[in-house]
Amino acid sequence: MTVLINQPHASIDQTSIQMLVTRFYGRAREDELIGPIFAQAVEDWDHHIAQITEFWSAIVLKTGGYEGRPMPPHLKLDLKNEHFDRWLSLFEQTAREIFPEDAAMIFIDRAHRIADSFEMAIAAHAGKITAPRHTRRSR
Repeated sequence: MTVLINQPHASIDQTSIQMLVTRFYGRAREDELIGPIFAQAVEDWDHHIAQITEFWSAIVLKTGGYEGRPMPPHLKLDLKNEHFDRWLSLFEQTAREIFPEDAAMIFIDRAHRIADSFEMAIAAHAGKITAPRHTRRSR
């Protein structure tokens, strides 16, 4: 299901996005599969939580506050499809706990697009071509 919106859902604000990011990363850090990757990659968790909160706020609320470049740090990691699958699973679970379904789908849809974008960029960086696995194209 693809969700297209012009305005954010009433339940989505900076506070709820911070709750999503904080709760998600709490789970991700504890996860057997992706926890070690985050432990290796993130030195300052307070900064990371704030930065990713800005990232999601920029995407969903159109705040424009995020000025980072997320791809280069991810290219340095040895990320595999199963890492993205687990990231999506935990993220979806967390989004559905915090938001009503229609608002959660705004985040979930974008997370799937991000996962596809990162997987394809990682493959291209390695000289390979891969198709999107997480989003469905209309036919």
